[in-house]
Amino acid sequence: FAQKDVFQLKDLEKIAPKEKGITSMSVKEILQSLVDDGMVDTDRIGTSNYFWAFPSKALHARKRKLEELESQFAESSQKKEALQKSIEKSKIGREDTAERAALLKELAALRQKKEQLKTEIDKYRECDPDVVEEMRQTNQVAKEAANRWTDNIFSIKSWAKRKFGFEESRIDKGFGIPEDLDYID
Repeated sequence: FAQKDVFQLKDLEKIAPKEKGITSMSVKEILQSLVDDGMVDTDRIGTSNYFWAFPSKALHARKRKLEELESQFAESSQKKEALQKSIEKSKIGREDTAERAALLKELAALRQKKEQLKTEIDKYRECDPDVVEEMRQTNQVAKEAANRWTDNIFSIKSWAKRKFGFEESRIDKGFGIPEDLDYID
């Protein structure tokens, strides 16, 4: 900032120890940190890297940040005012009166009665025609699946008899298939 000039790394390594008391070994690290933070600009021209930092850039960056924060503050203030108005508007008609207290009490009693009726309905749920029909459909799907697997077992047994010449009783015993295995009607 003080010299308002453009420098190469080797120039900064000479100037920094004299003017700022920074060791020449740490200049490169500090410079890289400043570049990463956006406080120092850098550009490669040909084979050289040039570094610079002008006070006007920092001033403009601070002004932009200030403007951004001020706009966020204004926006937040507007939101707060809108929410305050909404709160005031929603309080209208909700004043604590005897009538309101009685209505709230009645509402609580009705909600409790609703819960009791729901539990009573759940007790008789197994007699509900929709539930019974759903159980019938589930049972039908399970029955079809059981018959399909029974058919698969019979197919594998017949394949094993043809391929290996085993007796059916040996196959049943070897695979733990019950003797009375049959399709479900």
